[in-house]
Amino acid sequence: MTDRFVSDTLNRPDRELDVQLRPSRFRDFVGQDKITERLTLFVQAARQRGDVLEHVLLSGPPGLGKTTLAYILAEEMGVHIKCTSGPVVDKPGDLAGLLTGMERGDILFVDEIHRMQRAVEEYLYSAMEDFVIDIMIDQGPNARSVRLNLQPFTLIGATTRSGLLSAPLRSRFGMQARLDYYEEAALERILARSARILDVNMDADGAREIARRCRGTPRIGNNLLRRVRDYAQVRAGNRITREVADQALAMMDIDRHGLDEMDKRILEAVVFRFGGGPVGLGSLAVSVGEEPDTIEEVYEPFLIQEGYLKRTPQGRVITDRGRERVGAPPNERQGRLL
Repeated sequence: MTDRFVSDTLNRPDRELDVQLRPSRFRDFVGQDKITERLTLFVQAARQRGDVLEHVLLSGPPGLGKTTLAYILAEEMGVHIKCTSGPVVDKPGDLAGLLTGMERGDILFVDEIHRMQRAVEEYLYSAMEDFVIDIMIDQGPNARSVRLNLQPFTLIGATTRSGLLSAPLRSRFGMQARLDYYEEAALERILARSARILDVNMDADGAREIARRCRGTPRIGNNLLRRVRDYAQVRAGNRITREVADQALAMMDIDRHGLDEMDKRILEAVVFRFGGGPVGLGSLAVSVGEEPDTIEEVYEPFLIQEGYLKRTPQGRVITDRGRERVGAPPNERQGRLL
């Protein structure tokens, strides 16, 4: 049962290559300096005491390194790690199967922990605090509770929507850290390292061109690097320069500001179909043919961070910068209202 949950969670496209590019030690992890400093201290203190690492909650947008940090913590502590995700563990028995097979100090990594069923989450409370779990057997008059003793373990939860976590669960994490988008310089270093691992000939200008278009996200940067590598291999003598990166990314409809096709469709829909806004998320999602959650979690953070879009109580509103990006004139009336 446990092996199925773990393998299902890890069955992602380019899984082997993602693992190859993933740093395994804090010294190789670029960016998020304050968080890695705290985690390094956290690990050193636990190892010096011969103690189990406290539970850790990692939050932030997708692709910033939450899973990577979980693997690094396991490597630095010298323990095993089991991985699953919140939606997969939908019964208390599933959770019991995961926890009872763990040895002292092992790490259970739960991705998207905010999507875990509330009934399962409640079983986590005693497991995290007292390292026991009570399982109900049978129903009705024959129902009885069986207490299972667990080896002390570390739960690492990752979430892209920390506001959806319940207060009782959040309070049981000894450390909480939020990952933020990366600076361009850090992304250049990440891409340079990935290029060496992939044995790609890329100069500094090529790395800079990719870094400025990957939305502050290492996962996106590594994905773009692989596609640019394919382009360079076929059309540019297997060398990535600024010009080659620009041509490859233009072919993928990623402009020099990092906007992809869906970003542009969202901005154009707000301007040309809804008069610049405000427009509700549901209407916008129908207009561009995308799920509301995907727009809210994947596309909007970047558009808002870059100043192309605003969230207001009435709905989404495009800014003058967003209008400029899609070739529409500024809206003076809208500016006065905002």
